[in-house]
Amino acid sequence: MSARHDTLGIVGLGTIGGAIAARAAAAGHPVLVLDPGARTKERLSRLLDATPEARGRIRLVDRWDELAPATTVLEAVPERRDTKAEVLRALDRACPPGTVLASTAAALSLTDLAAASGRPGRLVGLHLALPTAGLAEIGRTVMTDDSALTRVRDLVDGIGLGRVTVGDRPGLISTALLFGFLNQAVTMYDQRLAGRDDIDAAMRHGCGLPLGPLELLDVIGTDTACDILDVLSARTAEPSLQPARRLRHMALAGLLGRKSGRGFYDYRQPTDATAPPAPVGPPADHALRTVGVVGTGTMATGIAEVFAKSGIATVLVGRTDARARTAREAVAASTARAVRRGKLTEAEREAALERLTPVGDRTRLADCDLVVEAIAEDLEVKKQLFAELGGLCRPGALLATTTSSLPVIECGLASGRPEDVIGLHFFNPAPLMRLVEVIPSLETAPRHVDAARELCGRLGKHPVQCMDRPGFIVNALLFPYLNGAVRLTESHYATADEIDEVMKRGCGYPLGPFELLDIIGLDISLSIQRVLHDADRHPRTLPAPLLGHLVAAGRAGRKSGAGFRVYG
Repeated sequence: MSARHDTLGIVGLGTIGGAIAARAAAAGHPVLVLDPGARTKERLSRLLDATPEARGRIRLVDRWDELAPATTVLEAVPERRDTKAEVLRALDRACPPGTVLASTAAALSLTDLAAASGRPGRLVGLHLALPTAGLAEIGRTVMTDDSALTRVRDLVDGIGLGRVTVGDRPGLISTALLFGFLNQAVTMYDQRLAGRDDIDAAMRHGCGLPLGPLELLDVIGTDTACDILDVLSARTAEPSLQPARRLRHMALAGLLGRKSGRGFYDYRQPTDATAPPAPVGPPADHALRTVGVVGTGTMATGIAEVFAKSGIATVLVGRTDARARTAREAVAASTARAVRRGKLTEAEREAALERLTPVGDRTRLADCDLVVEAIAEDLEVKKQLFAELGGLCRPGALLATTTSSLPVIECGLASGRPEDVIGLHFFNPAPLMRLVEVIPSLETAPRHVDAARELCGRLGKHPVQCMDRPGFIVNALLFPYLNGAVRLTESHYATADEIDEVMKRGCGYPLGPFELLDIIGLDISLSIQRVLHDADRHPRTLPAPLLGHLVAAGRAGRKSGAGFRVYG
């Protein structure tokens, strides 16, 4: 039999074991599965229903020695050192000396497992971050034989997975980056900084993730997540990786996610967790008739375009009349592109531009129902503007800051009317991105929160609400993940290309962390990471030195022609 169709043995028909069994059988491999669980036959039946091309090639066995014909045997049991070591020792006794043993270990030491297996040179890591992963991380230790590594690589290639080979490190690439992010999302929810649906919607709409973090934990399983986080926190001595309280309690209570029918969401009856929230207030309410936008940069012009296209009279205010007119020209160019792409008719474009008035005089904001600040991300500059707006704008007008990380309350206090100030964090490019983070401060009037959410509905945006805290939802979860990726490549464990590939093909992210950093801008990313670190003073949020070095060298990302990669 060719190497491509060698027999594969698998111990454990859980989420990852089942995914590999189905892939291997569909690719032509005979697969022997050992799993004494009470529901193994039921799980196999569901697996074959989902992958009919695997039928006839997967056989359940009852004894260790029945795995002896397999040239490679994969252990896919829970992330517990004693459990995995016991399985590997049993395989060592039952299988011929040439058999390669593979482990799905996500956080445990491969070196330790290799030593415990009794055949240290023949153990190789084979880790899938998710059952739907299109890429496997192949882990090797200093003891791994090249022939064993080659066999696992050939197996991975033969079942249609991409691969990255890495050394023995806590969490490899995907687990090290993914699980800190997931745990932080649970902590955010547990502390009531944002709601469950808002956290998941923010990361789907704001970052393009296929699943929000709490949805993903229901796929992984809260028990599995706790096991992995326990190992990671112990191996790295990082307290923030200890399972969040809610995650631990859910695992203890049997709220394991999809496999138990309940987790962060309830799967016992049909639901649509991705449905947008019900609109707040009647959609025909046009209380906000005139909007002012202060600023002439990319965000300001994008937000002004959104308002004007939605039928709202918009005053675009620059430092001078000339700068305001230039900003309006940018909106004209953007809407022209939308017409060419078929997203807008020429009549709609002309009507939108008719609603957009460029001025250099801030007193024109006096009669606006809403004024949106979209100037430099500098707290002192913003506070100066809000001090002016507080006296200039009519009583009861809503004043909004588009800050991505700074405290909304400070803008409110500077205005002298904090009850009228709210955060409206649009995402770039504003005309295309659906997400808006709505951030009331402790002083924001409830009627303004309702008005802001209703406005988002009028604009065709998806509002998510968060407490006034550094980074709000998206940046508070995204930037520690990005910072962790920089630290990972800084340590020479993996290259930027390898990390991007793992997170895209292994975790389903639309962009790798380094691609995303170069798009955001390394200077902006460094600034946001500093804000997050200033808030908690935790070593893990300290900006990675490499990020600062690249910014100091003028490598700010795509906009400067070079960042982690060179462009142009």
